[in-house]
Amino acid sequence: MTNDDREPLPVRTIEFARPFEWLAQGWRDFGRAFGPSLLHGFIVMLGGLAILTVALHAWPILPGAFSGFVLIGPILATGLYELSRRLARNENPRLAHAVGAWRRGTRALVWLGIWLAIAATLWVALSVVLVWNFVDAPVATLEDFLRHFVVMSRWWVFPLWVLAGALGAAVVFAATAVSVPLLLDRRVPLRRAILTSVRAVGENPGAMALWAALVMAAIALSILTLMAGFAFAVPVIGHATWHAYRDLVDTDGVPPRE
Repeated sequence: MTNDDREPLPVRTIEFARPFEWLAQGWRDFGRAFGPSLLHGFIVMLGGLAILTVALHAWPILPGAFSGFVLIGPILATGLYELSRRLARNENPRLAHAVGAWRRGTRALVWLGIWLAIAATLWVALSVVLVWNFVDAPVATLEDFLRHFVVMSRWWVFPLWVLAGALGAAVVFAATAVSVPLLLDRRVPLRRAILTSVRAVGENPGAMALWAALVMAAIALSILTLMAGFAFAVPVIGHATWHAYRDLVDTDGVPPRE
């Protein structure tokens, strides 16, 4: 590993409202690669429904399950980044291209996926520990969960859970905001991709905070629609993330990954 590989790539400063343009570009890519993009959304929707089904029988895992599911979102969108990459090259992307992005997954992408899965698992475990040990009533239904964990638990339990979740989400967001599409597109090691992502967030705090808020709003609306919204939110956000990466990161001089 050279000294350059230990340094983040140069990043650009963007306007505060730029994330809205990413969403517009993501929507256009969704329409241009509708079939494979929608399939990504349906897969995530089915995953969310599976989590909800399990949570109906084991409410203590509910707090961590959905947020843990969200943590691995950047990896789940790998195929969408590949579709947008090919659209940017004026190619006609197909499902085989998205599948190929997964099949040729580099070691760096695999390790990033493993670390995100570990982070999600630890978050679920922390949530379960808080519910089981500091909620003084059985949690058997959604009403029990809201009443005993959110409203009536010891005064510090729910704020602690929210604070821990916010800090964890901020770290994961900073590390993955552009690192996954960068790893897919260019020959860079995992360390450099993560450092570049953190730099991009750090040098554009307002715009990236807006982007994070838009993503979380889309996730919340998708959950409120009993996961149906994921069928459309996931493709748009995934394609938009590719455009965020291309806007933010200066990859001149970095060899492409074929």
